[in-house]
Amino acid sequence: MLKKLVLTTAVTLSALALQAQVQAQEPRRGGTIRFTAPYATSFVSNDSHVSNQIQDEIYGYALHRSLYKWDSVNNKPVLELAKSVSTSADGLVHTFKLRDDALFHNGRKMTADDIIWSYTRLMDPSKNYPGAAFIRRIKGALDVQNGTAKEISGLKKIDDFTLEITLIEKGEPGFLFRTATTSIFPAKEAQDPNFFNKPIGLGPFKFVEHIPGSRMVFERWEKFYVAGKPYADRLVISPMGEAAARDVAFRNKEIDVSILGPTQYVAYQADANLKKGILEVAEVFTRNMGMNPTYKPFSDKRVRQAINHAIDADLIISRLVRNKAYRATSWLPLSSPAYDKALKPYAFDPEKAKKLLAEAGYPDGFEFEWTASPNESWGIPIVEATIPMLAKVGIKVKVKPVEGSALGGIVAKGDFQAYIWSNTSGPDPLTQMKCFHSKTPRSACNYTTFSNAEVDKLIDEAGATDDLTKRNEILKKANAVLYEEAPVWFFNYNKAVLGYQPWLHGLQPNATELALQYYEDLWVDETSPAAK
Repeated sequence: MLKKLVLTTAVTLSALALQAQVQAQEPRRGGTIRFTAPYATSFVSNDSHVSNQIQDEIYGYALHRSLYKWDSVNNKPVLELAKSVSTSADGLVHTFKLRDDALFHNGRKMTADDIIWSYTRLMDPSKNYPGAAFIRRIKGALDVQNGTAKEISGLKKIDDFTLEITLIEKGEPGFLFRTATTSIFPAKEAQDPNFFNKPIGLGPFKFVEHIPGSRMVFERWEKFYVAGKPYADRLVISPMGEAAARDVAFRNKEIDVSILGPTQYVAYQADANLKKGILEVAEVFTRNMGMNPTYKPFSDKRVRQAINHAIDADLIISRLVRNKAYRATSWLPLSSPAYDKALKPYAFDPEKAKKLLAEAGYPDGFEFEWTASPNESWGIPIVEATIPMLAKVGIKVKVKPVEGSALGGIVAKGDFQAYIWSNTSGPDPLTQMKCFHSKTPRSACNYTTFSNAEVDKLIDEAGATDDLTKRNEILKKANAVLYEEAPVWFFNYNKAVLGYQPWLHGLQPNATELALQYYEDLWVDETSPAAK
C-alpha cells in the first residue's frame, strides 16, 4: 500500500475535486465561518511567535501573514508579501520587491523595517521562539541569538519596499518563511506592552476577542490586499481538543469543519451523508516518542532500538488509529522527496529487544516516565497500548498526562524523560533534517538534543549543494543513519482527515497541515446556519 501512495497525485486529485465544487457556484459574500482548533482545549498565546504548536497557527492564518504562503494544489511555497524575488549567482542572496499594498489592521503600510524587526525578534536570546529554527538560516542570525550582535547582518533594507536576505546556504527561502511562527508583526506597535491584548496583523481577518478555552473571534479586514477577499464577514475559531466533542458539535451543525480522529474516521465513512464531506491528505508529520539522552538508559542507542523492536506499531495503527496513518520507517515521510523506499520499519521482535537491553546493561529492564497529551491519535491512548508490550521486555512506563497546549513548552524546555508528539517532517527535507543537527538547539526543534558527527557532515554537505537530486540522495543517507541511531520511536506518518459541512466551500488539501486553511478563500452558501 505504501508503494502505491503518491502524495502529489492524491493532493492534485483532491484539489481538482474541490475546485470543481467551487466552480459550480460563485463565491458568496457574508456569513460566519465556524472553524475548530482540534489539538487542545485552549490556545497558548495571542502571540503567534510564541507557540510551536499547530493549534496556534490555526488562528495565525487569519490574523497574520508571512513572507511566503503554501500552494496546496502545486505543493510548493509561493510569494505572499512580495511581488517578486531575484537570487544572486551563488544562490545565497535573495532580493525581495515587497508589496506596497499590504496594510496592518491599523491602516499602516508594511515595510522592510517590519520584516527585519520581526525576524530579529525571533532570534531573541532570552526567548525560545520556534520560528528561530528558520530565521537562523539567515546570515548573522545566530550572532543575535548568541548575544554577540543586535542586528542580523543578512537582513538589508534597500528601501521601504525592497529587502535583501542573505542565507548561510543555498536553498528555497519559501520553505523557511511561510509559517505563522515567522509572521510579520508591525515593528513599532508590537513593542507596546498591551499589543497582544488586541494584536493586529496583515491577515484577512482582524482580531475581535479571545475568550480563553472558548473561542477566538475575528471580523473581515476590508482593506486586505487581495481584491474581493475575504468572503466571510466573521470567523470564529473554537479550540476543541476532544474528538467526541467535535463530533457532537459537527453533527449538531454548530461547526463547519472537524479534524477527524480514528473513531470518527470510521464512523463518517460508514455514514452515507457524512462521507460526502471528507477531505483526506497524507501530511508531512511524523508521530514519534522522543527520548531524552540525559536520562541514562536512553543515552544508549541499543535501548532506543530495543523500544522500536518492542512495540507492535502495525497493530496499534490498525486497531487504535484505524489505519488513519502510514507506518514510519525513519523520520522523513512518504511525501518527502528524500523519502527512502528501501528502508523498512523496525520489526516487532520482543526477543531482539530483550537481547539489546541485556547488551546495554538492562537485562531486567528499567522504568521511565512518558509525557503525553490526551490526543487519541498520538497521545495517552497510544501510550497505554504500548505499556503491556514494553512490560514484556521488562520496561515499565509511568504516564505523565499533560494538557495539549502545554506539551510543546515542556518538550522545548527538556522537562521530560520521554514524550509522544506529532512533529513536522516536511515539506523541505533539508529544513526538517536540520532538527537533528548537533548545532540546532532543543528550543529550535532538536528536541532529543541528538548529536551525531556523521549526520552533521551529511546535512552540511546537503546544504552546500543546489543540485536537488544530489541533495535528496545525501539526505536519504542522513535519514538512514537516524534510523540506526533511533533517537525516537518511529511510530507513523499521519493521514489527515477533515470533515466539512456541505455549505462550506474553498477548502485546500494542505499536506503541510490540513487544519491550516487560508480563510480568505473560504465561503459559506445560503444553507449555512450562520449564513447571515
